[in-house]
Amino acid sequence: MKYAMAVSGLIMVGYLVVHMYGNLKAFVSPDAFNEYAHHLRTIGEPMLPHEGLLWVVRVVLLASVLVHAYCAITLWRRNKKAAGYSGGKRYHSKQNRTGIQRSYASFTMRWGGVTIALFIVFHILNLTTNDIHPGGASDEPFTKLHNSFQYFWVLLAYTVAMIAVGFHLWHGFWSALTTLGQNRSSTRIASRATPVSIGLAAIITLGFLAPPFSIYFFGLGG
Repeated sequence: MKYAMAVSGLIMVGYLVVHMYGNLKAFVSPDAFNEYAHHLRTIGEPMLPHEGLLWVVRVVLLASVLVHAYCAITLWRRNKKAAGYSGGKRYHSKQNRTGIQRSYASFTMRWGGVTIALFIVFHILNLTTNDIHPGGASDEPFTKLHNSFQYFWVLLAYTVAMIAVGFHLWHGFWSALTTLGQNRSSTRIASRATPVSIGLAAIITLGFLAPPFSIYFFGLGG
């Protein structure tokens, strides 16, 4: 279960890095962003059908999300049962409450995951299927992006979701490295994986937030 969570999580991290890179095309020009979005649908042609590779990526991502969520819920239930919950309360010692391997991010994983899942649904309906279109519907990718982030509530929802992603990555990437045997430190503070995890989480979070904040506050793309 832990290995499945680690591998599925790393697949999603790889997708986030590529997705963030594509979003940053918005700083080049609206045409560059639209060309990138179009290219995603034509990669591999004519060997693959139109959107063929994109659907392969979608299937792999969906499988990763389902495996990740199933393992997370199953392990949480096992841990809850093994830890001796009684009447909704869990026994704990007054000593070392935070634990040598715990962080604030580790305590936000469950609700952070729920927040991210809800946002993914909204994000797909907003920028993929065009069912939710504040500011007006459009077939042009950059126009959809630009129209959506004219509204503060959209920016706020996106920001909350990206902060949740950041915390999830902070603990999740560290945990994946630990599961796969790449973190042998006895404490989180002494672990070399800790700054790497924090750095990766910060880069991805800020990278995703940069275009919408630039659109809302500075009029990126007109």
